[in-house]
This record gives sequence, C-alpha cells and structure tokens, in this order.
Amino acid sequence: MTVYGYARVSTAGQSLYEQKETLKNAGAEMIFSEKYSGTTTSRPQFKKLVNLIEPNDTLIVTKLDRFARNTREALNLIDDLLKQKIVIKVLNLGTIDNTPMGRMIVRTLLSVAEMERDMIIERTQAGKIFARQHNPNYKEGRPKRKKDSRNVAIFEYSNSHTVKKTAEAFNISPRTVQYIKKLFR
Repeated sequence: MTVYGYARVSTAGQSLYEQKETLKNAGAEMIFSEKYSGTTTSRPQFKKLVNLIEPNDTLIVTKLDRFARNTREALNLIDDLLKQKIVIKVLNLGTIDNTPMGRMIVRTLLSVAEMERDMIIERTQAGKIFARQHNPNYKEGRPKRKKDSRNVAIFEYSNSHTVKKTAEAFNISPRTVQYIKKLFR
C-alpha cells in the first residue's frame, strides 16, 4: 500500500513547493507534480500516476481543484479510482468514500469550484470591456518589447553565440533570447 501525492499549479510562474511540503507532511511517499493549467488536457505526470496506482493505495491531493479540470472529469476520475479500491484523500475535505453522501458532497464542491472559475473569467472579461471603453490607451496582452540598446546588444551577441551562452551572459532566460532574436528578424 503506497501513498501517492499529486500537486499541480496553473502556470509555470507558480511554485509547487508548498503543495509538495503539505503532501509530504500528510504522508505521501511518492509525489507527482506538474505545471499545467486546469484547462489543459495534457497532464503527463497525472497519467503516469493513474497508471502506477494499485488497489488499496492512497492518493492525496491538497485541494479538489488540483485534481481535475472540471466537474465531469473529476467525477469520472473519482468514480474510476474508487472502483479500483483506491483511497482518495483531499486534505481540505477529508477522505472521499464510495457512499451516496460522499459522492453528493464531491459533486456539490466541484460544481462550486467550477462556478467560481467561470465567474473569475466573466469578471476578467467584463474588466477588459470596461477598460477598452474607458481607456483609449488600453491594449490587451503583454506590451511589445522595444528595440532598445540592451536588446540590440543581446541580438548582436546571439549572432555569434548559442542561445544558452547568450542567456547566461546577459542573465536572462533562453526563451527571452529567442524572443529578442525574433523581434529583430
């Protein structure tokens, strides 16, 4: 009987550290983690975990919304895992069991989480509409990088060095080097 943990954050900029520590403290022996949006269908670490887990093993997650993208997927996953006799522990809820009351509680909580996500999206869209109507200078998205002297230096250096060496020399990420090279083409 192995105790597995699963941690997920929505963006690459977020840290998994807190979730991993919480899972370790809850008894997780092996932790699978990834940085993917809840709306992304590809979760290779989660797939690996589901293929590895066996009857009577335990799966621990910190919160239900770290587990699945939406209510339907979570219910399907929970049903599948419970049928395989896998114990599911959600740290902010407790153990999910295969009883009518347990399933009802999960459905209710997942519906609320999905509604909350939808409301955040709605508010964000409303904010963008308001900004477009009331701010003539409003532009959506990340501001364009300028061809300033630093970027010119990075571009020129990158013409005779690898992306990795350029990134190290200017203390920037390789992705930023690629972006600057693209900016000058």
